[in-house]
Amino acid sequence: MDTPPFSTLGLSPFLLQAVESLGFERPSPIQALAIPVALEGRDIVGLSETGSGKTAAFALPLLEKIDVNDRRTQALIVCPTRELAVQVCEQVHLLGAGLGDNLTVAPVYGGASMERQFKLLSRGAQIVVGTPGRLLDLSRRGALKLEATSFAVLDEADRMLDMGFREDMEELLSAMPEERQTLFFSATMNRQVEGLIQRFGRDPKVVQIERKSLTVESIDQTCYEVRERSKVEVLSRLLDMEPPRLAIVFCNTKRSVDECTEALIARGYAADRLHGDITQMMRERVLRRFREGTVELLVATDVAARGLDINDVDAVFNYDLPQDPEDYVHRIGRTGRAGRSGKAVSFVFGRDIYRLQNIERYTRQKIRREKIPTQEQVEGRRADQMFDQVRDKLESGEFGGHDDHIDRLLDAGHTSTDIANALFSLLYELNSREGEEIVEDRPPRERGNDRREKRVRGTRFDREQQFAPDSRRVSEDGMATLFISIGKVGGLRPGDLAGMMYREAELPEGAIGKITLFPKFTLVDVRADQADKIIDRCRDSKLRGKKFRIDYDRRR
Repeated sequence: MDTPPFSTLGLSPFLLQAVESLGFERPSPIQALAIPVALEGRDIVGLSETGSGKTAAFALPLLEKIDVNDRRTQALIVCPTRELAVQVCEQVHLLGAGLGDNLTVAPVYGGASMERQFKLLSRGAQIVVGTPGRLLDLSRRGALKLEATSFAVLDEADRMLDMGFREDMEELLSAMPEERQTLFFSATMNRQVEGLIQRFGRDPKVVQIERKSLTVESIDQTCYEVRERSKVEVLSRLLDMEPPRLAIVFCNTKRSVDECTEALIARGYAADRLHGDITQMMRERVLRRFREGTVELLVATDVAARGLDINDVDAVFNYDLPQDPEDYVHRIGRTGRAGRSGKAVSFVFGRDIYRLQNIERYTRQKIRREKIPTQEQVEGRRADQMFDQVRDKLESGEFGGHDDHIDRLLDAGHTSTDIANALFSLLYELNSREGEEIVEDRPPRERGNDRREKRVRGTRFDREQQFAPDSRRVSEDGMATLFISIGKVGGLRPGDLAGMMYREAELPEGAIGKITLFPKFTLVDVRADQADKIIDRCRDSKLRGKKFRIDYDRRR
């Protein structure tokens, strides 16, 4: 369905600017149909399926009618889960950025501090987004005052009714003025939804979007059972096995986005982030670099990634499995566009299995379970990729201009086989990444008590047990080799590294030996009796303004 541009829907210039800055080019069908009706002040029953963009369909008219100079609660958005409430709140913030600092959107839900939510509401919030139980609780206690509420949204009304929130929703709606405008959004129209609309709706206009195919057949959907602390390593292995040109990594929280991005950068990947705390200028810069391919991995939350229109995304990774099947479909729809094939990979563990089953029922498609590739498989794949690169170069014939170098090596007594072996070794080191052992590498019977392991992992005892110098890591002259996750590409120089180590670890003279720089990492020989101290003292330092990972070189 071709839709008219946003400029024809009756929105104010500041909202049109917000929509444009978020990357929305044209409204979705539900937005094109619902926004003009909502701006007229009519009640709406919006029936739309997954990925329809319904949040903007009710948020934009709501923002159009808000008086930012009035601190009373003027709009209430009711959601079935805290995760959806947080996402809706974040998108309303982004869409309302042009209204200025006076606009306050308050998220309230169970499981969070009641006292903090009391204080937030006491300061005044024009828009309140929350779950039925907590909203009703705050209303009964007098913290949430609804007498000035002229706009109510029930997001996923059918789901809230299925979850047993009918009485809570009815009490909330009854506490609001009768002259309010009410928007009901639901995936289905069942008897319960009809009853709620008949009681609280005022001649609502039904806006319905036909259900389309939920997922694209050209998208290969797989999942891996991965513990939280193993996710970065597993993601790294998958990226190394089949390097995508462009990929999006989805996380559920801003903190998870930040941690994942830092971990990927420390491992040498070209990654950047998008979430609600990123300024508009930075957002545009990140998206431009991603489209150009300067950034190969975009780590983002669902809301921050809304409106992205990039056709060349090879893979989508659900680093955190979304709470809602609709979000899953919206995420993986970023790949497999314009007739291209795509990959969607999800990490699951524990209770995530049930959410995965819900997604399979919702999409009516099976998500294939796969085994985590081992370090040996990754190394084998790297070797195959290197062989293919050399073979393709030979077959293309575009490798001239180095005869003089080869003749000099031959004249020095080296055989052609030795020269080829040396070049293969250099090529392998240039493209290699230090992996790490994870719990999933062990046989199930050897994984032990995972709860106990989680408690001790990361302590000094745990690190010393795993990485203490031994005969494999200490050379005959008493030196140990350390791995640093920054190399030539990061602008690192040997003097920077040595100076940082001597300064932070207060090392004696002669404690640092050979420093070998590679494009994405560096190897440093240090006195074995100083190695632990160097790792401990330097782990939170920066090199060339960047964080890095430091540990024993496991390949030695």
